[in-house]
Amino acid sequence: MAAMTRIVKMTFKPEAIESFREMFVAYRERIASAEGCTHLELLQDKHDPRIFFTVSNWKDESFLEKYRKSDLFGEVWPITKGMFEEPAEAWTCDAKQ
Repeated sequence: MAAMTRIVKMTFKPEAIESFREMFVAYRERIASAEGCTHLELLQDKHDPRIFFTVSNWKDESFLEKYRKSDLFGEVWPITKGMFEEPAEAWTCDAKQ
């Protein structure tokens, strides 16, 4: 399996934006330290402050799946999901040079 990138688009309720930012800061290092994660960043849409993207790089898809089944993900995702104004969208991408 090859390295891959996971992009998740999340649209938050306006009143939840600051709570989400604080939560991301609190969990960032633990998520970035998950086995197989080689990069994690948070982006915010320039024109719509409700929209954020997480971009994470993984050694391969099996590491992403292992993270998605972890206690850490089980702790973070339900809280995050409760802040959404719209359902999240996600893409798993292979780098093409």
